[in-house]
Amino acid sequence: MRKGQLLKTAAVGSMLLAGAASASVKTVPGEFIVKLKDQKSFMKSLKSLGVEHLRDVKVSFGNYHVVKSLGQKSEKQLLESLNSDPNVEYAEPNFVYSIVQPIEEMDAASLVAPAFAKMEYKYTPNDPQFGQLWGLKNTGDNEPGGSAGVAGADVNAIKAWDLTTGSKSVTIAVIDTGVDYNHSDLKDNMWTNTAELNGQPGVDDDGNGFVDDVYGYDFANNDGDPIDGHSHGTHCAGTIGAVHNNGLGVAGVMKDVKIMAIKFLTDSGSGTTEAAIKAIDYATKMDVDLMSNSWGGGGRSQALEDAIQRAADAGIIFTAAAGNSSTNNDSRPHYPSNYDVKNVVSVAALTAQNDLASFSCYGRSTVHIAAPGHRILSTVKGNDYKVYSGTSMATPHVSGVVGLLLAQEGRMDLETFRDRLLATSVPVGALRGKTINGGRIDAYNLLTDSRPARNEPKPGDWQKVDVTKWESAHPYINNASETREFSVPGAKFIRLRVKKYELENSYDYLQVANGSRQTVEKVSGDGVEYASDYVEGDTLIVTFKSDRSITKWGFLIEQVEVQY
Repeated sequence: MRKGQLLKTAAVGSMLLAGAASASVKTVPGEFIVKLKDQKSFMKSLKSLGVEHLRDVKVSFGNYHVVKSLGQKSEKQLLESLNSDPNVEYAEPNFVYSIVQPIEEMDAASLVAPAFAKMEYKYTPNDPQFGQLWGLKNTGDNEPGGSAGVAGADVNAIKAWDLTTGSKSVTIAVIDTGVDYNHSDLKDNMWTNTAELNGQPGVDDDGNGFVDDVYGYDFANNDGDPIDGHSHGTHCAGTIGAVHNNGLGVAGVMKDVKIMAIKFLTDSGSGTTEAAIKAIDYATKMDVDLMSNSWGGGGRSQALEDAIQRAADAGIIFTAAAGNSSTNNDSRPHYPSNYDVKNVVSVAALTAQNDLASFSCYGRSTVHIAAPGHRILSTVKGNDYKVYSGTSMATPHVSGVVGLLLAQEGRMDLETFRDRLLATSVPVGALRGKTINGGRIDAYNLLTDSRPARNEPKPGDWQKVDVTKWESAHPYINNASETREFSVPGAKFIRLRVKKYELENSYDYLQVANGSRQTVEKVSGDGVEYASDYVEGDTLIVTFKSDRSITKWGFLIEQVEVQY
């Protein structure tokens, strides 16, 4: 059984229902997606199960159907009965996903492009608003809105363009609200299905099962026209591949690319698991090189993970926005970015000041890399341009940079690719402990496989050291403030190991700091055998603090971990 695959038991239904019941997770009321083992036998038992058959889900990686409650059982009861049926591999709610909503929006018409001198490199686009694309070249004073930034805190695109500006042989699917394929700054880089473009209207000219899919497909409305009535997908597409040197607006990370428009989110910005898996399956069938995904928010879906896994099996990279709720994805998963599939790259957002954006989700174990995502100028529908902020804007930066690598070297083993992506990133202090590698994507480093030195511990070299036991009262007291210092002479790195903790989330915590009392982490909530973020040196200072209200079990500390 693949890692993360749901076990076929009635407990699966309870787990999925728990996800569906979360305040932040929406579902299509009364609808369920079932993956069947035996369709004929299942159809005979529909009424006894308390559901009716709505429609087939036509995908190439399993026998999926959508069923609807007859109203005789609760959602929990239905999931339990469906997952207990011997003809069902698994059943789950039909979750609702949405765009990772932009945090900030600014009209481009109100902005004045700063002067931007041609660099010492061979190639710099001359598009009128290129000077405001700080994500491609951060001069320290070119963020839209006028805030001072950090020069060089960008994806290093201009230096990378001396090596490659992309290729029309690379196809990137923007899976979103669609793309305005008529936009003057995008149309020359749009993927087109030649057979359908030159064929007969209403006919599946290329025999792929989809009619009139000239620029991609619309799974929100089930037709061949993925035009964007929202703007979110068009904004993402512009960051990846807005046309260079055409006297218009902006320039994308890639000068040359084919952007496939795949719409599964409606013009209001939301879509279902059913539409999402069909969209991913279409992109896989059409053999794109990368899928760019700036959406999420539904519960954990095995059907969605299966679709992404099939893309991974085909060697297709899947970039995904980490989310905009300022939360830790390690403890509060965000899908699809949290799926443990080897092609998934989860992306956090950086500001022009080289900080983690205040809205960005993070995760030391679940978010891979960061990219510019604050005040990003790009294309929107109707031949216009706007500034958006969000991990939705960071993700296409990563998609475009990875597209440059694909243009230069073609597809590669996904594990090799991910290792190279992380190792070539530029270390950023604000990201330490917030992403897996603590780094910002760098196009030039990625293309040349240049790996910056990192003064950091090696994951497999930690050694446990017993310390004097520190255990709170059970439950602990209100208004506590107690500090302990742990030192291991000769240690180069040290981190705390908490055997068990149950603390009021966000209000009571263990504050972990280095010998200079600089905080690196606050441990709150509950967990067992938890290893904190590390500090350099041989000394760790830990402070327990509680507020004046709720108290819980407390904590137990018996060890630290070190590297010499």
